[in-house]
Amino acid sequence: GSEQVELLFQSAPTAKVRPLRRIASGGELSRILLALECLHYDSSDASIARSTIVFDEVDSGIGGATGNAVARRLAALAKGAQVIVVTHLAQVAALADEHYVVSKQSLAGTLPHTSVEPVTGEARVAEIARMLSGDDDERALDHARSLLEGARQ
Repeated sequence: GSEQVELLFQSAPTAKVRPLRRIASGGELSRILLALECLHYDSSDASIARSTIVFDEVDSGIGGATGNAVARRLAALAKGAQVIVVTHLAQVAALADEHYVVSKQSLAGTLPHTSVEPVTGEARVAEIARMLSGDDDERALDHARSLLEGARQ
């Protein structure tokens, strides 16, 4: 028909309501999708088990308490659906059932080569430590272990 729909978005209580298509970044769009998916799906709903939901940039521009909240919502959604998240946030990675590292290598005169490798055990601890601090010194490793331990509880 001739109907047109436009989603309006208010990012904060004091912000002006504006068209979503004009103001939302990729990260904001991913977080809005996450909120809608959480509203839409009930983890006891059998139809969610057939769903795969992919999030990219859902952690863009966030950290701390907001990062923890996003990580918990992703984990709750993943109880019923297959959720794939491309993330740079340690809180999100720590709550994952499976963790993969994507890397790209470029040798002179050749096309770049991308690899996807699963990380488990101490390799996962080291990867989360790297995500936290860019390093895998003992403090970062302890923090990574703490995040992973908290995720198991």
